[in-house]
Amino acid sequence: MTTELTAEVCVVGAGPAGLTLAVELAKRSVSVVVLEQSGHFDRSFRGESVSPDSVWLLDRMGVLDRLEGSYQQMHRMEIVDSGSTVLRADFRRFPYPHPYPVEMPQPALLSALAGLGQEEYSEHFTLVRRATASRLLRTGGESGPVTGVIARTPEGEITVRAALTVAADSRFSKIREMSGLTYTKLPLNRDVVWLKLPFPPEWDNRTYRIRIRGDQHGLFIPTHPDNVRVGFNIPKGGLKELRAQGLPALYERLDRLAPELAGSVRSEIRTWSDTTLLDIFTAFVPRWSMPGLVLIGDAAHTLTPILGQGVNHAIADAVTLAPLVRDAFDRGGDEATLLRACEEFQRAREDAVATSRGLQLRQERLFALRGAGGVFRRSLYRVVDRSQKLKERVLGRAYFQLQKPGPHVVKAQSSATHV
Repeated sequence: MTTELTAEVCVVGAGPAGLTLAVELAKRSVSVVVLEQSGHFDRSFRGESVSPDSVWLLDRMGVLDRLEGSYQQMHRMEIVDSGSTVLRADFRRFPYPHPYPVEMPQPALLSALAGLGQEEYSEHFTLVRRATASRLLRTGGESGPVTGVIARTPEGEITVRAALTVAADSRFSKIREMSGLTYTKLPLNRDVVWLKLPFPPEWDNRTYRIRIRGDQHGLFIPTHPDNVRVGFNIPKGGLKELRAQGLPALYERLDRLAPELAGSVRSEIRTWSDTTLLDIFTAFVPRWSMPGLVLIGDAAHTLTPILGQGVNHAIADAVTLAPLVRDAFDRGGDEATLLRACEEFQRAREDAVATSRGLQLRQERLFALRGAGGVFRRSLYRVVDRSQKLKERVLGRAYFQLQKPGPHVVKAQSSATHV
């Protein structure tokens, strides 16, 4: 059976970028169909860190109130290098309306966004689950303008015809591949092994911890409601070698970074299936759009996990693009007008993305230093640690690109018990 739908916009991918865009479009009375290949929002080890700017945007959208009790504010960041604390940052001292990053399980965020669209803007918002995009619709041949998407579902094929198709389908975007838009994938020198453990009683659950020893480093992130998410680096493509050494090699690597977790990692991580590998790379896409199609989020600009920038830029992309698309439809919604809106969207966003990417790549290089380079890294962090203005300048490039300084806004916090 073949089903046909028609909308002004078809969004492929119901992640943070796709659902935020769909809600913002539906709110502006733009009809939108969202195609999501999964039947649920259960996405472990993905996108749980939400930066202060994104928290601010979610609050303005009316989403944050729907998430009451589902997230944990983070008040501090701490970097320990070779056993010594070299940098502390207290987000309570940052002069912005929403100064805190938050840890939020991605299923809660996506469910809140989908609920907002379906409950408040149902006339213009349609979410189709278990729909895997298989082909772009085009006019005038394989290189012609995009006019929609064909997707496979358990019930048969579905065709969505739309004036604008949006690729919001992640860092491994299939729509980007189908479109022919060129990009450069830059693999970095590491991959990250992720795992979750019970939260250690001697830690507080409002602090991001970064532990470095030589060229090894780990991220230790409190995860709502009572776990710690752990990510530690291995050489690019090094998982096969690590696994060949057996789980004791994983335990010993983590022992060097966080001996507090020695007992729990041995009791909780009993097979390699208890871990997840993240292939670390960044992608440069010169053009984010073509007639009838635009890329957003990770499909347009893949970033690394440092400072949780993926979700941040996904949400910022969506709230930037939506009013431009609405204006384009108000001016007739023809192919050329929509393309100009998408090009304006890229111009508005690419400097912020480049700033975050540059900050991340500098941190990647610092993390990899050893020997004399490690001494330089520790000295650099200590210089930043002595100056609140330097902390605001460095972290502001990632966390505070959109907000203007102003009074704090107190929002609901999780009821987690670690203090």
